Amino acid sequence: MTDRLKDKIAVITGAASGIGAGTARLFHAEGAKIIIADLQVAAGEALAKELGDRARFIRTDVTKEADVAAAVDLAVSAFGGLDIMVNNAGIVGAVGSIKDTPLEAWQRTIDILLTGVFLGIKHASRVMIPARKGSILSVASTAGVMGGLGPHAYTAAKHGVVGLTKSAASELAQHGVRVNAVAPGNTVSAMTAFVITGEAIDYDKTERQIAAGAPLGIAGTPEDPAYAMLYLASDEARYVTGHTLLVDSGQTTGGGVPAFHNGPSSVIGAPGLS
Repeated sequence: MTDRLKDKIAVITGAASGIGAGTARLFHAEGAKIIIADLQVAAGEALAKELGDRARFIRTDVTKEADVAAAVDLAVSAFGGLDIMVNNAGIVGAVGSIKDTPLEAWQRTIDILLTGVFLGIKHASRVMIPARKGSILSVASTAGVMGGLGPHAYTAAKHGVVGLTKSAASELAQHGVRVNAVAPGNTVSAMTAFVITGEAIDYDKTERQIAAGAPLGIAGTPEDPAYAMLYLASDEARYVTGHTLLVDSGQTTGGGVPAFHNGPSSVIGAPGLS
């Protein structure tokens, strides 16, 4: 690795698995100190142990402001500041026809996917504004730039993430803080595996199915959006803010879309997330 994030301090929500874990490992390999903020205690503690002295775990529910604030405060107390905030925690959330979607399922989805991002930006900015530097990144989705690529609540929330990224960037630029987002397409992870196959551990079948429908003929892995976030987090992107970077094999240029709007309504959470 090339130490592109040497001595940078990062908080990553949802970092115990999937895209979050891939990002934590990559950022750490590039020299960053990492706060792993996640509800999955066993997985989060195991990742912190794997990464060693430059990593800490804190149990974090991104729908609770005190939890998000505590994760940011841990970065300051343990490592001396905050350079990078990655708002990644998420679930698929409410699925099914919009006419049958329960309000509580809708609200839970919005709370995690959009309010959690708002809280991450809010508490990162209170540390970054006085320092007059920082990079805030949020994980959006191809469902945040097009309709029909995700369930209704998920789509609304991810569109909100894209809009909030632009809005926050317009305010925070004057303070030297950059705000960007990454919008992954279908990515091999436990959550995607569960949606596609019904089994959170069936990565092989998930990879084959994603690759079969991808314009480039390959499946995305957590490392793909992680490398995009590495660029946006680094000083190489010092002139980039308010941008949403698509990492989707060209999915949003056209092609078939998965159907989430048929069948019984329910809430799909990430494995281990309650």
